[in-house]
Amino acid sequence: MTDAQQAAPVGADAEPGPGQPPLRRMKRQKVVGGVCGGLGRHFDLDPVIFRIGLGVLAVTGGIGLIFYGFAWLFIPLDGEDENEARRLLTGRVDGATLVAVLFALVGCGLFLSMLNNGSVLGFAVMLSIALTGATYWSQRRRHADPETGPLDPVAAQAVAVAPPETQAPPVPGAPSWWRDPIIKDGTTGPVGIGYLWGPEGAAVDDVPPPATGPSPQPGRPPQQPRRDPATRGPRGIGGRVFLLAVLAGGLGTGLSWDAQPFGTSLQIGLSCALTVFGLGIAVSAFLGRTGLGTILLTVVTAALLAGSAALPKEITTDWMRTDWKPTTAASVQPVYELGSGIGTLDLSGVRIPPDGTVTTRVQVGAGQAKVVVPRGATVETDIDVGLGDVQLPGEKRQDAGDIDIRTGVDTQKTLKAPMDKGTKPAGTLELHLEVGVGQVEVTRAAR
Repeated sequence: MTDAQQAAPVGADAEPGPGQPPLRRMKRQKVVGGVCGGLGRHFDLDPVIFRIGLGVLAVTGGIGLIFYGFAWLFIPLDGEDENEARRLLTGRVDGATLVAVLFALVGCGLFLSMLNNGSVLGFAVMLSIALTGATYWSQRRRHADPETGPLDPVAAQAVAVAPPETQAPPVPGAPSWWRDPIIKDGTTGPVGIGYLWGPEGAAVDDVPPPATGPSPQPGRPPQQPRRDPATRGPRGIGGRVFLLAVLAGGLGTGLSWDAQPFGTSLQIGLSCALTVFGLGIAVSAFLGRTGLGTILLTVVTAALLAGSAALPKEITTDWMRTDWKPTTAASVQPVYELGSGIGTLDLSGVRIPPDGTVTTRVQVGAGQAKVVVPRGATVETDIDVGLGDVQLPGEKRQDAGDIDIRTGVDTQKTLKAPMDKGTKPAGTLELHLEVGVGQVEVTRAAR
């Protein structure tokens, strides 16, 4: 072993592999902090893959925000040796450091709020494994040919948009294709000895003859030369990806519609669509291309998937109208359940003894829960509505069809029996009403 090999660093301090740039945040090609641009440059992948992956992970569990925040803190900016975490420890805090810390804190909060949602966390883990596999495959592809590794995508883009290199003026005796002779009428041709620049006395030789061909007709713009199909860029695949995502989403939702709750069925369909979008973006890094519309649809699909995970599991896909009408206090069931639809519990025919108590519960996932209580009974209500409206006897509203939609309604109220003549006194009715999304309506019987 030579002295140079003994002095070579090992482990984490080793230099990047052949042709692999160091891991740095990018200054030029960045959207927020330059993390995704630096990851794409380091792993030889399109930065859009990391942006979409981390964006989806951010809304489905907060893992993307946690990773982005800590990467922003610990990965130095290109051209600098000090990272944001070191500046934070030394007290030199600026706006970028605060934003990175905010990203990490918000991501931790979202992650803690999703700990009880196994489906969302499972999807986030699968997407994280997919991103890790893509980076590992890119590394293997790079090291497969270390001498002629792939060109850095950032450097390739810079070379493509760079202006042509400045060339020195011609010297006497140089070929005439360095410059065009200037004629007094402003045209160019083999006649004349003056040049816009160049040494005096340079000979005019090898001037190409003027192009021959039909002159353009007056009033018509000259025709542009057709572009060679072989030199065209990659063809767009955004439309095909969108159609496949719609087909996959509809197929996943349709196959699980009858066997799963409404929220779970939506999650399956949106997960299928999101998978197609992710695969389409990954394929576009090598074959074809996708535009901003595909990226926006991917983000919207991920947001809808996160929202569908919050739907109550009691909501079913069958919208039904169910009527329960017990006739005696003994026939009143402890619980009445309905997944989706309108459930009506008619207790008008139940006679509750003056010293007796009847307890029942009505649960509706999505829809309307209607309860008709006995005329002379005292009703003790315990109402819990996730999103919707509550209407009780005696409430006055400006419009009969007015609906006051609120979130997180949790109320207890006692409804006294009316003191009308002819109303027989009755006992107490304990009524527990639970609706995930919809309306609770309680009315008294006419007699």
